[in-house]
Amino acid sequence: MSTTKKIPLRQCTGCGQMKSKKEMIRVIKTSEDEILIDLSGKKNGRGAYICKSEECLNKAMKNRGLERSLKTKISQEIFERLKEELKESHG
Repeated sequence: MSTTKKIPLRQCTGCGQMKSKKEMIRVIKTSEDEILIDLSGKKNGRGAYICKSEECLNKAMKNRGLERSLKTKISQEIFERLKEELKESHG
C-alpha cells in the first residue's frame, strides 16, 4: 500500500486550472455575507480559489467566476483588496 498523501486540488475561478491549495489564494463568503481573503485557508465560509496572479484575478472579475462560486455580488472594493494582496504576496 502506498502512503502518498493526496494533495487537495482546487480550481481557479479565473483560468479554470486545477492547482494545489498552497498555490492559490482563498476567498470566502462568511455566514454574514462578508467577503474575506482567507490567507490561512482555515476560516469558515464558502470558499473560492484564485491563482496568485493578477491575470487570473482579472479573468475571474470578467467571467464573474468568483461571484458564481460564492453565489453573491462582489464589490469593486473587494477586487481592489485582492489586487493589493496579490502584490504583497509576490513581494
